[in-house]
Amino acid sequence: MTAAIDRMLGVLDLLSQHPDGLSVQRVAAHIDAPPSATHRLLNDLVRADYVCQHPGTGTYALTIRLAALGLGWLGRTGVTDVAQPVLDRLAAAAGELVRLSVADGDRLVWVAFAQGATAGLRYDPAREQGADASLAYSASGRAWAATLDDDRALALVAKQGLAPPDGAAEGSRLGMDEVLALLARTRDLGHAEAVDCFLAGMAAIAVPLPADGPAPGSLSIAGPAARLTEARRAALLPALHAAAADLAGMIPASGFFRGRS
Repeated sequence: MTAAIDRMLGVLDLLSQHPDGLSVQRVAAHIDAPPSATHRLLNDLVRADYVCQHPGTGTYALTIRLAALGLGWLGRTGVTDVAQPVLDRLAAAAGELVRLSVADGDRLVWVAFAQGATAGLRYDPAREQGADASLAYSASGRAWAATLDDDRALALVAKQGLAPPDGAAEGSRLGMDEVLALLARTRDLGHAEAVDCFLAGMAAIAVPLPADGPAPGSLSIAGPAARLTEARRAALLPALHAAAADLAGMIPASGFFRGRS
């Protein structure tokens, strides 16, 4: 039964990364199962309305049901209700994308954002909402990982892997020693930065939500590197720290955070 559940969850996770759908063969290869068993599993998910089969191509894709469950749950936790006004104010002041990520066990997940860029180049995070933040390559991940002890932080980075995200600038790959140095520098500065290493042409700064011990999440500002220059990032840091402090003070209002404190 455990193996079957693991395979089912693996299928859902895989299909969440491929909104256009995948063939039975590709799904089977990913979960290391025979195509016949994979076909039966996909049909079970179709009957449960979590997956649909495209009539033209025969590929399988997620339905909206799983996303609706997640959004409904997130709304009932109070995370977005508590955070959104703070995110909106910061985004308007910065004129850039603002994102909140929260810790969930060993994961850091992007859960809410506000877009402050109204013209020109802007970064659209839609494909990353609900995804795990890269602890080695994103500013959000670095800010949070720096609040952990080195052994735990490096173990989580190793679990994610050291391959740079798709779209990162060439030569971005880090070694464990470099990650360790980045985390030490982040602790010294009180904030994290990422330029080109998460996505070529993008820059970001992030701070952890203040807490005693590991942070419950992090808050970031991101935008085109040509606009979010080193000087501009430095100028935005006080507002970013203030917003993170505001969010930390509001945490008791969210059932999500209360259950993890």
